[in-house]
Amino acid sequence: MKNKGVQTEIDACYLYRKLAEHESDEAVANVLKQMSEIEQSHAEAFARKSNIPTENLIQPSWRAQTLNLIGKLFGYDYVLGALMDTEKSLANALIKTKERNNIEVTGSETNHVEILWSLLEKDKNISGAQHARFETRHSSVGGNAIRAAVLGGNDGLVSNFSLVMGVAGATAGGQAVLLAGSAGLLAGALSMALGEWISVKSSQELYENQMAIEMDELETNPEGEELELALIYMAKGIPESQSQQMAAEIMKDKTRAHALLVKEELGINPEELQGSAIEAALYSFFLFTIGAIIPLLPFFFAKGLQAIVLSVAFSAVGLFLIGGAITLFTGKNLWYSGFRQVLFGLVAAAITFGIGKWIGVAVA
Repeated sequence: MKNKGVQTEIDACYLYRKLAEHESDEAVANVLKQMSEIEQSHAEAFARKSNIPTENLIQPSWRAQTLNLIGKLFGYDYVLGALMDTEKSLANALIKTKERNNIEVTGSETNHVEILWSLLEKDKNISGAQHARFETRHSSVGGNAIRAAVLGGNDGLVSNFSLVMGVAGATAGGQAVLLAGSAGLLAGALSMALGEWISVKSSQELYENQMAIEMDELETNPEGEELELALIYMAKGIPESQSQQMAAEIMKDKTRAHALLVKEELGINPEELQGSAIEAALYSFFLFTIGAIIPLLPFFFAKGLQAIVLSVAFSAVGLFLIGGAITLFTGKNLWYSGFRQVLFGLVAAAITFGIGKWIGVAVA
């Protein structure tokens, strides 16, 4: 039986290999292959330490296979982001554990993330442009869209589940639940959509203005901007001569140099500004609606206690699936995360049901 540490290394090996297989840039694919081999060696070392046969270290977990499926459907940038996020969270957890147990923090805890950048910097086949492209792409991923989908569905489910149970408590599951739940679904979805539209639009307008200023600086003072690029690479630990060479190469393409400068100086990723505010609003509306419709469904074909019980059952299943989906980003245990989500959702619904029941009795 594999322990968690061994399984984590096996999953990383598997995902890096899949990333390499679907990477069109041969030089970057080679780096990913090296990462896969490093993770394989880590898995074998952990296995020997735990007396686990190394010949069976080939089966990835359901989480890794699901991430690979997401990569096939939506692009492997999501997989890279989720993988790096997981390794960062594991490194942070290891550091906190050492601090809690008064064990010295050596700096090796973040090796899994740092090794990738080290390989990119030392690989002679990786040009400055490729390095910048890889870094920019990584900064724009992380499974953010998928994470937003999970959280959007969770907001819709929990908020409308609580509302439905509150009204059901007051009306004993009468037809008023259907009306209130539908109104709550529509109001919540519209609010989420409008909020998302305002957020995306205002961010775009602010960042576009800042990016225009940065382009002016690039046009009027290219020597100074090239020096800034070199200093950025030097700050990452790249030797001065190599940093200057990479900066000079990047400056040959002002569009690429501009993208890197606004990312490093302003914390802006230009690729993220290409999205449509309307599309983001519709996406948010749709995700919230999916979650919010779950507790309301039984009241379309049932009423009274039967509808209430079915609503609780449907919502519990939905909450468990959302909790399970969250583990794609956290790496936590599926059952723990799923049942924790169910518990929190049921507690919230029970509170509103009790308040609704009390108000219903008081009014009657």
